[in-house]
Amino acid sequence: MNKIVLNIGLLAFFISLIIFSQQNIPLEDVFLRAFAIFVIVTLMTGILVIVFFKAVAKAMYEKAMQKQDSMIMGNEDNGK
Repeated sequence: MNKIVLNIGLLAFFISLIIFSQQNIPLEDVFLRAFAIFVIVTLMTGILVIVFFKAVAKAMYEKAMQKQDSMIMGNEDNGK
């Protein structure tokens, strides 16, 4: 997953590099701005992935607990 996040950041870097270089900005500023875009996009994508994984894990945990509760309740009903 880290590779995908890094590739998205690199894609944003190169696209911003092309866009900024077409605006007659000095080369140093082009690289600084493109690097800033790379860092921001990479961090935001990483945070989004972490939040998504936590949400999926929480949903799976709740589903497993419901299943376990229903199995326990089903066993108690069969014993009476």
